[in-house]
Amino acid sequence: MNDVLDVGSASAAPAERADGWIHATDLPTGGSERLPVTVINGAADGPVLWVTGGVHGDEATGVAVAQDAAATFADAVGAEDIAGAVVVVPVVNPAGLRRNERTSYYGEDDPNRHFPDTEREDSRPPETQERIDTRLFDALTDSADLLVDCHTAQIGSIPFTIRDRVLYGEERTEAEAETLAEDLDRLATALGFPVLTEYPAEEYVEQSLQRSTAGAALNTAGIPAVTAELGGHSVVEEDARAACVAGIVAAAVEFGLLDARPAGVVEAGASVPDAPVEYPVRRFVGPRVEEAGLLRHRVAVGETMESGDAVAEVVTPHGDVVETVESEHDGYVIGRAEGLAVYEGNPVASMAVRDDGDLVVPRDQDDDE
Repeated sequence: MNDVLDVGSASAAPAERADGWIHATDLPTGGSERLPVTVINGAADGPVLWVTGGVHGDEATGVAVAQDAAATFADAVGAEDIAGAVVVVPVVNPAGLRRNERTSYYGEDDPNRHFPDTEREDSRPPETQERIDTRLFDALTDSADLLVDCHTAQIGSIPFTIRDRVLYGEERTEAEAETLAEDLDRLATALGFPVLTEYPAEEYVEQSLQRSTAGAALNTAGIPAVTAELGGHSVVEEDARAACVAGIVAAAVEFGLLDARPAGVVEAGASVPDAPVEYPVRRFVGPRVEEAGLLRHRVAVGETMESGDAVAEVVTPHGDVVETVESEHDGYVIGRAEGLAVYEGNPVASMAVRDDGDLVVPRDQDDDE
């Protein structure tokens, strides 16, 4: 028999659902900032799957996926048929959601770069957003065995899953990282979206992605965790929402929370285009322009590219071409830059490009020399 599961103020006995709140921070006007949490506790023992959304306040589809995943497990499945538990936090950044912006008003930088990293040294005391992220991280690591963090990418982009590099060093050995990577790959594949591996390790750490929700869960806590990117921001994209709920259910089946996909839930990946290439790919933002001007895209989302192919043109206000922007890699386009005006150094696309690197890598690249 499963035990009572407490997350924040939500306390669910076996075969029950409970709603509650996770304390985030006190407010200067009185009261407190709270993160909504739902716990669906199964009747039998098993892994605990966490689903989070809304760490960026304008990413509407991720919030809807998390809410609807909770409803699916509580109603369409039923807690009595779950082995383990499902914990859902649909709004990780309520301060950003209130103003429909990516950031919070506790800090104007990315709120998804402040989760704990035990191998990072910092002499400055944590500020508000870092403290909020740490409280959520502590709640997550108290119970989670798996995590799906729901995001959106660019307007017009296709859904995909980001699989982080698994780092080894002080936190874990290479053998431990290899074992973790096997479960990570199972989770990423189960969602049914095209899978992109994150940036190469050096760039990954430079961008503090090991301090994202999924990155910290994976590389600090050792919990298999992936990021689902679900189309464009600001409005709920229904096809992506339904596909991700189906993928989360499929992940629950893969890891034994459910015996089988319940009636009424579509098969994972049924409405998602397959990756248009067969080789492994990683995430890449680019290519970038060298001339300022007005952007004209020359490729569609989902279109394959080879190194040297034209991706976009930059034109003057009178329409004269000043630059043809070429792809630096083989791969395919997952999203195009929004807006008309570009300045030197701006990217024109997000791409899935050929990845010849390893999934398991040393955090300190000098260790591999």
